[in-house]
Amino acid sequence: MTAPAYRRILLKLSGEALVGDAGLGIDPDILDRFAAEVRDLAGSGVEVALVIGGGNIFRGAALAARGLDRVTGDQMGMLATVMNALAMQDALERHGVAVRVMSALKINQVCEDYIRRRAIRHLEQGRVVIFAAGTGNPFFTTDSAASLRAIEIGADLMIKATKVAGIYSADPLVDPDATFYPRISYDRALREGLQVMDTTAIVLCRDHRMPLRVMNINEPGALSRLIRGEEVGSLVVSET
Repeated sequence: MTAPAYRRILLKLSGEALVGDAGLGIDPDILDRFAAEVRDLAGSGVEVALVIGGGNIFRGAALAARGLDRVTGDQMGMLATVMNALAMQDALERHGVAVRVMSALKINQVCEDYIRRRAIRHLEQGRVVIFAAGTGNPFFTTDSAASLRAIEIGADLMIKATKVAGIYSADPLVDPDATFYPRISYDRALREGLQVMDTTAIVLCRDHRMPLRVMNINEPGALSRLIRGEEVGSLVVSET
């Protein structure tokens, strides 16, 4: 890769991105592909942090709608993100990448507790850091956790990996006439109710002027082109 345009990034992956054709769990081939892309980013000198959702293993909100206590469901969802983080850690290590998993829940028999200064130190030492267990609190999504961690570590850019090319006026998989937005403000995204991230995550990024890129993680080479400074996906900023 040529010289990267960003010093430090946070990449948000959904748990569903790891599923593949299985419908549930983790597809080893997809996990390996993501690990290879992260390896290439880290090898180019970019400091990389990751947040991975847990929807491929457990979705607390769905069970809460059927009577499961919401706090219990969210705590189970946080543990699912730890499982995904450990799987990604293993895949990265098999690619020769130094990596640390840091959990917002105290589970230090399997990974480190999240401490902001230690996380920054790991990044400065060239290690990939995977933030697990969301914020450690119920009622907050992993999008909110990703926004919070990106702000805390001073990331230059937050990247939300999706299965579409960026942000549209409607779901492009449903509405072929949906308008693509190459650049949009957080305020407009909130005003129009666009499904960029949940409201808490959007407001956090807006108020702390954290730029966000929404992109298709399944497009070959898109992530590396983005890191080189090319216009990939949609850019969301505090002001347009």
